[in-house]
Amino acid sequence: MDLSELERDNTGRCRLSSPVPAVCRKEPCALGVDEAGRGPVLGPMVYAICYCPLSRLTDLEALKVADSKTLSEKERDRLFAKMEEDGDFVGWALDVLSPNLISTSMLGRVKYNLNSLSHDTAAGLIQYALDQKVNVTQVFVDTVGMPEAYQARLQQRFPGIEVTVKAKADALYPVVSAASICAKVTRDQAVKNWKFLEKLEDLDPDYGSGYPNDPKTKAWLRKHVEPVFGFPQFVRFSWSTAQTILEEEAEDVTWEDSATEEQEGPGRITSYFFHEGARARPRVPHRYFQERGLEAATTL
Repeated sequence: MDLSELERDNTGRCRLSSPVPAVCRKEPCALGVDEAGRGPVLGPMVYAICYCPLSRLTDLEALKVADSKTLSEKERDRLFAKMEEDGDFVGWALDVLSPNLISTSMLGRVKYNLNSLSHDTAAGLIQYALDQKVNVTQVFVDTVGMPEAYQARLQQRFPGIEVTVKAKADALYPVVSAASICAKVTRDQAVKNWKFLEKLEDLDPDYGSGYPNDPKTKAWLRKHVEPVFGFPQFVRFSWSTAQTILEEEAEDVTWEDSATEEQEGPGRITSYFFHEGARARPRVPHRYFQERGLEAATTL
């Protein structure tokens, strides 16, 4: 998979897709939707669709596609390569949502929670397939949140399509399994080859699984938190794991405002990450400054 477009700019979102097989514009098609990387504190979330004609679903199933979580990395890569070879009847498209986009969406003045972001991304990919003239007649989606409400929302948006939203759809419908594999292969490759915008000293490439409960991931976060500016954009700073480490490891930063000191609104950079007043203990200089024999300059 060519991720050069993502590598040129991994700060927002990036859509990638295969060519549309001619048969998918002629025959009625089933389309599956799934994601990879919803829970990690590190790296992007990837949403994917996969589609093929109803008449070729048995051929897709014969590839032995399955829920990507049940497959090894080698098996996923092999199956994705096989789907690429079968591009005469299988097509795919995906959206890569950067950690920066996820965090700024969730922490913006107008909150945009992860469920809403997920729902809108899935709907956007379905619409993309329709815009590419794929003859979609059935859609199968692995649920985010309550499946009934999600299904009703998608059915309302796409009234001419039969929509099915179910938990564990990636294990029930081969076309969703195929989407799951596309999403997981893409996320794994994106994480492995992530281009850091920041110049990090002694960058440790081993950050574990990226999930918040992974001790190796937590250790990586503590190692690479910058005392004033926080985390590199590889980190979803809206996650509570990241916010806790910021609270414990980063320096207090107070913005000086000559206009008024009593104005409403956030006056501290840390208020963008957690509630004011969460920390009320004396602080010693961060190790970043201690190691360099510097004073902790925390007023900007």
